[in-house]
This record gives sequence, structure tokens and C-alpha cells, in this order.
Amino acid sequence: SRVDRHLLKFCACCALFLFAATRKAFSFNLASFEEVTQEASWPLKLDQIIIHQQVELLEAILGTETSSKYEIKNHLGQRVYFAVEENGCFDRQLCSPIRSFTIRIVDNTGREVIRVIRPLRCNSCWFPCFLQELEVQSPPGTIAGYVVQNWDPFLPKFTIQNQSKEDVLKVIGPCATCGCFDDVDFEVKALNEMTTIGKISKYWSGFVNNIFTNTANFGIQVPVDLDVRIKAVMIGACFLIDLMFFENSLDGL
Repeated sequence: SRVDRHLLKFCACCALFLFAATRKAFSFNLASFEEVTQEASWPLKLDQIIIHQQVELLEAILGTETSSKYEIKNHLGQRVYFAVEENGCFDRQLCSPIRSFTIRIVDNTGREVIRVIRPLRCNSCWFPCFLQELEVQSPPGTIAGYVVQNWDPFLPKFTIQNQSKEDVLKVIGPCATCGCFDDVDFEVKALNEMTTIGKISKYWSGFVNNIFTNTANFGIQVPVDLDVRIKAVMIGACFLIDLMFFENSLDGL
């Protein structure tokens, strides 16, 4: 009948509209995903990376140190990676800020793309012979670079190295890292320590969050054309800075 034909045309139009809308949305999401990934799922074109540590209920209620979990997002707030810390309960409870760990970073398909390895080392400027050193692999099994702590009696200093242990960048923090009611910036500098090319920022997360949990929010800003392997190392540097300076910090006070 005529009514049936009109109803059929209406349904066909609705189906075409939904298909076009879905295709447009899929194309947008795919483009956003391709913007931050390549074959090895490295953050190819990113100049800003956001790292959000998830709140653990057991840690918030009992104060028990749990394995850290992080969401790694692009500048639009879209999650591109998920990171999970692996270590023993003994390490977390007794060696909290200097504990050894392996952090596995996976993409949205569950494939591991970056591995961060931190051995148990000293965390004091008074023992400069055994300072922090962190290895970043991307993809896992292939060294992307290292983060090496430099001795300094006043400022937190680190050197970013490539896979051949050649110095590439410096990361220099402030004298005081408590960050009461404010962000804390670690500047990313050239090797001469004069030119600033980016920063790692620890964002203040609020009074309640900072007092009752160890969760933190970080932002990494680097040149968009920086080597993708060094960008992966910068993510590792962010994890190291979190553990060293903000794991037991009362920066909400």
C-alpha cells in the first residue's frame, strides 16, 4: 500500500542517516587514534601527554599502599594507554618511595607497547654513588632510553638518555616540591641547562585527594617533533618523579 511504501522510505532514510552519523563518528575517533599512534603505538604527534593516577579504594580507606594504575591521555582527554605497576607487597609497604617496579603500558587493544623498569636504588643526595636510574623499553624488549638521576645538593636533576646511553635532555625540578595548593613544574631543558623546551607538571589535585590518597595528575609538554622513543622515556621520567617526590607527600596542606 501507499502507507507501507512511505514507511519503508522513511525507515530507509533513517538507516542512511544513522549509517552516515556512525561513519562520521568512527572516522573522527580513528583520526584521533591515528594521531597518537603508529605501528609501535608510540605517541607520534603528541606534544602534550596527560597522566592520571586512579584512586584505589583500599588505599583511600586504610592507607595501605597498593599497586599504582594510570590512565595516559592525549590533549583532548582521550585515553590512549593504560599503565599498571607490578611489584611485591613488601616493596610497596617498606620501600614505598624507592621501591623497585615494572610498569607495563598497554594500548586500547590490550597490547603492551612500553615497559618501564626501576631497580631498587638510593634516593638521597647524600649517597650519590647509587642514585636513581630507570630503563624504558618500547616496544618491550627493545631499549628506548634511560632516566638517570644527577647528584645536586639543592635541585632535583635528571638526564634523559637514548638507547645508547647518550645524553639527550635534562629535567630540572624546583628546590621545594611540596606544591601547597599549586602545581609543581619540572622543566625539560637542553643539555646546556639554559634553553627550556618543555616541562613535566604535577597538578594539584585538591586537599582531600592529596591528604587521603597518593593519587596524582601529571602533564608532559614536549616539542611535537621530539623523537618518539624519547617521548616514551619522558613518560617513564614522570613515573619516577611521582614515586620520588609525591608518593608520601602532603602537598595538599
